Amino acid sequence: MAAPSTGEPAPNAPTPGAPGLLALLRADLAANRANPKGRVVTVAFRLTHAARGTGRAPRWALPVVALYRVAIDWLLGVEIPPSVRAGGGLCVWHGTGMVLHKRVVLGEQVTLRHGVTIGILGDGLDETAAAPVLGDRVDVGAGAILLGPITVGDDAVIGAGSVVLTDVPAGATAVGNPARILSGPRSGDR
Repeated sequence: MAAPSTGEPAPNAPTPGAPGLLALLRADLAANRANPKGRVVTVAFRLTHAARGTGRAPRWALPVVALYRVAIDWLLGVEIPPSVRAGGGLCVWHGTGMVLHKRVVLGEQVTLRHGVTIGILGDGLDETAAAPVLGDRVDVGAGAILLGPITVGDDAVIGAGSVVLTDVPAGATAVGNPARILSGPRSGDR
C-alpha cells in the first residue's frame, strides 16, 4: 500500500517546470566557457545534486556525494553543498575559498567569485535558520559575505569584500562593510 500523499513533491523529485539536467549542464558550461575550474565545479555540482536531490540522499548516492566532497570541497576548496538550489548558467570564477550554506538558493546566471561566503546567521546549529536567496543575473564580487534571511534581487551586484546583512533591491549595487545600497539599476550590460 502506498503512503498517503501530502501534496508535497518527494524530496528528490524535480521541481515542476524546472530545466532538466542536460539543460542546466549546457547553461553552466556556457557560463564558464573561459574558466576550466568553474566547468569542473559546476558539472560535479550538477551531477551530485541530481544524484542526491535536495532532501535526504538515497543510499546509492552516498559514494557520489563523498567523492564530490573530497574532490571539489577538500581538493579545490569550493564548498557548494549538493543540496543548494541553483538555476542554470551558474558561473564560478576561481572559486577557491567559496562557502555556501546548504539552504542557499541561486537564480539563473548567477556569478560567484573566490572567497565568497553565503550563509546563515548564528552558529549553524539552528536547522530552521534561513539562508540568502539570490535572484537571476546576480554578480557577487570576490570576498563578499552574504548572511541571514536576505533576498538579493535580479540584476543586483554585490561588490568585492562587501558584507551584506539586508535585502538588496533588484538592479542595485551593494558595497562596503556593512554594505550600503547604491540606488538604481546598474548601468551597462553584463
